[in-house]
Amino acid sequence: MSNQPLIRESRVSRTAATALMFLLAIYFLLPIYFLIVAATKPQGDLASTNGLAFSHFDLFQNLGTLFSRSGGIFGRWALNSVIYSVLGAAVGTLISALCGYALAKFEFRGREFLFSVILGGVLVPTTALALPLFLLFSATGIVNTYLAVFLPSIVSPFGVFLARIFASAAVPQEILESARLDGAGEFRTFFSVAFRLMTPSLVTIFLFQFVAIWNNFFLPMVMLQKESLFPVTLGLYEWNGQTARAPLLQESVITGSLVSIVPVIIVFILLQRFWRTGLAAGSLK
Repeated sequence: MSNQPLIRESRVSRTAATALMFLLAIYFLLPIYFLIVAATKPQGDLASTNGLAFSHFDLFQNLGTLFSRSGGIFGRWALNSVIYSVLGAAVGTLISALCGYALAKFEFRGREFLFSVILGGVLVPTTALALPLFLLFSATGIVNTYLAVFLPSIVSPFGVFLARIFASAAVPQEILESARLDGAGEFRTFFSVAFRLMTPSLVTIFLFQFVAIWNNFFLPMVMLQKESLFPVTLGLYEWNGQTARAPLLQESVITGSLVSIVPVIIVFILLQRFWRTGLAAGSLK
C-alpha cells in the first residue's frame, strides 16, 4: 500500500510532462503549418480565407512564380545561403575541432585563461560585433563580398567550447601516446586518430554552425549591398519591405519562407543520428 501513492504520483507526472511536451510541439509546429497552408494558396485567398485552412492548391504555381521573379534572383539567394552555410559550417567546425583538441590535450601556460577568454566570447552577442567587423572589413576592402559574410561565420567560441568537451570525452590519451610512439606527427595524430573519434560529436557543432549561419540576417544586412550576394534571409526581408507597394510579393515571401526552411530540415534528418550521439557524449562528460 505504501507504494501506491508513488505509482499514482509517477503516472500523474508522466501525464503532465507528456501534455506539456504536446503543447510545446503544437506551439513550435504551428508556424510551419501556417507556412505550408499559406504557400498553397493563391494571392487572393491569403486575406479572404482562414489562415489555418487550405483553399485552392496553387503551390506549384507559387513556386514557379517565386523562382522566376526578378530574373530568378531567389535561386541565387538560396545558392548563396548554401555556400555561406555549408562552407562556413565545415571550416568553422574544423577550426573548432583543432582549437578544442589543443585545449583538451595539450598542457601549456595560460591554457585556462585562454579558455576563459573563449567562454567570454560566447557571451558576446553577434549583433554587437557587426559594426566593429564592418569597420575592419571596410578598411581592408572586403565589404560587399562573399568574404565579408564567410570570414565571421567560421569563428565560433561555442564550437570551441563544445569541441574541448568532446575531445576530453572521446579521445583517450593512451591512443594519442601510441600514435606518437609509432612516429605520427601532431597533425597526423589529430586527423587520423582524434578527428575520427570526435566525428560524431563534431556533427553537433556542424549543425549548430549551419543553422546559425543559415538564419543569420543582421551581419549580411550590414555587410552587403549587392542583391546578387544576399542570402535568402536578407533577400526575403527586402521583398517583404516592398509588399506595401507591390502586394503580389506577399505570396512569394511566404512561399520563399517555406522553401528556406526545407534545407535545415533535410540536414537535421540526415545527420540526426550523429547529432544525438554527439549530445550524448557531451552529457556523459
